Amino acid sequence: MKRRNFIQASALGVGTSLFAGSSAFAGSKSTMFDFQLDQLTSCVADIVPISIAERKSRISKAQRLMEEKGFRAIVLDSGTSMNYFTGMTWGQSERPMVAVIPAKGEVSYVCPKFEQDRLEERIIIGSDVYPWEEDESPYEQIKQVILDSGATSGKIGIEERVRFFIADGLRQVATNFELVSADPIVIPCRIIKSSAEIALMQRATELTIEAMTLGFSALKEGISPSAFSSAVSQAHQKMGGRHAFALANFAEASAFPHGTSRPQVLKNGDVVLVDCGCTVEGYNSDISRTIVFGAEPTARQLEIWNLEKEAQAAGYRAAKIGATLGDVDAAARKVITDAGFGPDYKLPGLPHRTGHGIGMDGHEWGNAVRGNTQILEPGMCFSIEPNISIVGEFGIRHEDCVYMTESGPVWFSQPSPSISQPFA
Repeated sequence: MKRRNFIQASALGVGTSLFAGSSAFAGSKSTMFDFQLDQLTSCVADIVPISIAERKSRISKAQRLMEEKGFRAIVLDSGTSMNYFTGMTWGQSERPMVAVIPAKGEVSYVCPKFEQDRLEERIIIGSDVYPWEEDESPYEQIKQVILDSGATSGKIGIEERVRFFIADGLRQVATNFELVSADPIVIPCRIIKSSAEIALMQRATELTIEAMTLGFSALKEGISPSAFSSAVSQAHQKMGGRHAFALANFAEASAFPHGTSRPQVLKNGDVVLVDCGCTVEGYNSDISRTIVFGAEPTARQLEIWNLEKEAQAAGYRAAKIGATLGDVDAAARKVITDAGFGPDYKLPGLPHRTGHGIGMDGHEWGNAVRGNTQILEPGMCFSIEPNISIVGEFGIRHEDCVYMTESGPVWFSQPSPSISQPFA
């Protein structure tokens, strides 16, 4: 991985100095942090956004699937899928603005009449707008778009994020049509990432590695998790990423995968579990790391850290073209249960799935979970993060994401080499 800001690990106290009382984690941390933050520069000036041609190819694929599966159209509310297909972003309100992709023809939009000019300024895919006045039905206009495409009956796909009142309003007026889930159209499009999408996720990952490295330099005894979160957020923004999240949990709180609302104060010898991500041109990164702060790890901490590393590696080895996402979960979970934890989701052990899909949403289709028979194909992207939670002691999680190629998985971020070295 190419590191663009080249923060020196030794300067941040990464390595064996993580455990030393005289390390960079002790002393003038605010000065060090400010200095390192000041060295960061934008890393997104050379980014190539998703092209109009690629968005049009996505629509063509969706239309091919509609023809195959007997859909007449799909309806998209404002949100991720609308952005994915059309490049349109729009705030949700009680006034529906939707995009309609017909099985044949161009994308059309339905919006409030007084918003038409503002909408037309933003359109890059399609051109037809069907406005509705405040005393008129937006649902009649959605139906009209579909009728104008030549369809008089059949299935209308409703994308999963379409709000109920919109789907219900359309159902009441489009009585000749059957409203069904648009998942059979949308998921096969979004779950397979293009090289352009993977490049954006790779850049987001690189920014997050830099930001997390800087965040570790902000750790000092007595702080709360918010100090780490603030440091990562500032670094993401300085490098041009859109900060998504930066969570940190100390000691016993690290056993809860998504943390706790109870106050936390960092102490020497605490396990520190962090989980961070940002977006670049709308595409996400997601990385977790676990260290021990300010002291040598105990035998117990080191044992569980290494077990988690073995489980993550087993999940990676199982991610083969033609295998299933369920196979990834089974392989990682077996390592943990064979060591005497669990079984299943019982604690102490692995309380959740091994991984989740990732792309324009931080969590999307493609979960590495028991029973998921989805066959792994080139272009799929997902996390491998088996997690070991021991309530009352600590939790360990290594999370890195992969993208599938013809020859197997490739890490977006290389796994932690050791408990004293969060990044390769």
